[in-house]
Amino acid sequence: MLDKNYVLGLVDGEGSFNVRINTLNRKRAKIELKFSLKLRHQDKEILDELQRFFGCGKVYIQRDKRENHSLCYRFEVQNKKEILEKVVPFFSENLPKLPSRKRDFELFKEIVALSQIENVDFEKIQKLKEEMHWGLAVYGKTVRTVGTQSNSQE
Repeated sequence: MLDKNYVLGLVDGEGSFNVRINTLNRKRAKIELKFSLKLRHQDKEILDELQRFFGCGKVYIQRDKRENHSLCYRFEVQNKKEILEKVVPFFSENLPKLPSRKRDFELFKEIVALSQIENVDFEKIQKLKEEMHWGLAVYGKTVRTVGTQSNSQE
């Protein structure tokens, strides 16, 4: 059984809080939330334990055909109710230690709260989302553009 300090260390090193604004259908625009963690296939057992620890989420296989990349598994929580009732309370009481991960969680938590309001403010959520993932913003990149050429001037 995992303890909270082990989970915090694991999430600091390998975890991610993500937000996607799905506006493909303007009348049904929605906020998609995801807490995830990816490990090599040899470590899948830890992801299964993480799923038991949180009492939610799913473990998926993640094949990567790129050279020098191995088979991985990913633990994900995408269900809004589970994020609201299990993920957010855990990390609210046990903040990540890394400043960047802590900041991502605080922004994620604010977005989760905003996504629960009847008239969702998509612009405000987009602005908060753009503040997430510090390390990428420094290089003019977003989560979507990691691994691709940046359009910014260097």
